[in-house]
Amino acid sequence: MKVNENFLKIKNNYLFSDIAKKIAAYKEAHPGADVIRLGIGDVTKPLPAAAIEAMKKAVEEMAHEETFRGYPPEWGYDFLKEAIVKNDFETLGVDIKTDEVFVSDGAKSDTGNIGDIFSVDNKVALCDPIYPVYADTNVMAGRAGVSDENGRWSNFYYMPCTEDNGFVPELPKEHVDIIYLCFPNNPTGMTITKDELKLWVDYANKNGSVILFDAAYEAFIKTENVPHSIFEIDGAKTCAIEFRSFSKTAGFTGTRCAYTVIPHELKVDGVELNKLWARRQATKFNGVSYITQRGAEAVLSGEGKKQARDIIEFYHNNAHVIYHGLKDAGYTVYGGIDSPYIWLKTPNGISSWEFFDLLLNKVQVVGTPGSGFGPAGEGFFRLTAFGSADKTKEAVERIKSL
Repeated sequence: MKVNENFLKIKNNYLFSDIAKKIAAYKEAHPGADVIRLGIGDVTKPLPAAAIEAMKKAVEEMAHEETFRGYPPEWGYDFLKEAIVKNDFETLGVDIKTDEVFVSDGAKSDTGNIGDIFSVDNKVALCDPIYPVYADTNVMAGRAGVSDENGRWSNFYYMPCTEDNGFVPELPKEHVDIIYLCFPNNPTGMTITKDELKLWVDYANKNGSVILFDAAYEAFIKTENVPHSIFEIDGAKTCAIEFRSFSKTAGFTGTRCAYTVIPHELKVDGVELNKLWARRQATKFNGVSYITQRGAEAVLSGEGKKQARDIIEFYHNNAHVIYHGLKDAGYTVYGGIDSPYIWLKTPNGISSWEFFDLLLNKVQVVGTPGSGFGPAGEGFFRLTAFGSADKTKEAVERIKSL
């Protein structure tokens, strides 16, 4: 009997688990401390009222034999997929078919599990810094090679996102097979223009690569010429998979609902990836509950979209408070305009974790060390806009007091 040795290559603890342990230890030592958490990207506002009402109705349906629902379709109910196609893609002028939409329990799950349909021999390109799930799941799958002292893996192609390039990665200078892109970006909060994204689509089509495009934060986009979907770009259907989520859009972090789009035109060695993912999901996934999918459908109704926009605007206001409050105090900050994340440069050249400890111990504010997202994140710090309005303002004042 042997274990999957690739699991032994990664750190025992997930980044946010490490942060949680540090907070717990601090609160145990300081029971009365008022710790303000602007670290993990979890939402705080309640679900839209339209979603709540739809889920209540669905619960009532489950109480009667004639309307009871058992196992949901592995790929999602048609009523939700039709609403997704109409509201998330037709409004952009994008033609997506319902059987190209796969409803799931989260973008984290899908971006991690999508590797099941790709060979372990594929070369993976990752932005640096990056959402840790992209890297760790490929390590688990055996695509990473060995790690050096800086945490870089030998078989990954790293694409640094730095101040010098405006936190937008440059095209690979060698052949890569799988490219992870996330815009608006987690953790930097930065965006990519349609013209810039077209370069990636052209590169992928020319080189036979597949772009895994995480659009979990598209609802936060305010800036013109920033794509809400990679499928707004000509040629994307033959080279891209897109991941969307109801988590940040409508507060479904605890309710769990997302979806992945794989066009039929996307083929590798003549094989439709759509069919492979459909087979994978049918085998390893039992679908999202009927109650949850009715709630997600209601989010896409006229009233639901308005309520969701109000929630997004609340978080936008928090981001504005953080961004401008710290910028006016002399900090160097990025993001926070088309994203709920503010990417803060640590002061006086101190490390990301040193700044974490400073904030926690001196002013009881929690953020996320940039180095936790990759080596290029060292010297930066992520703050989120998902707190309450009052606590967000207070956190900014505490940080400014340093």
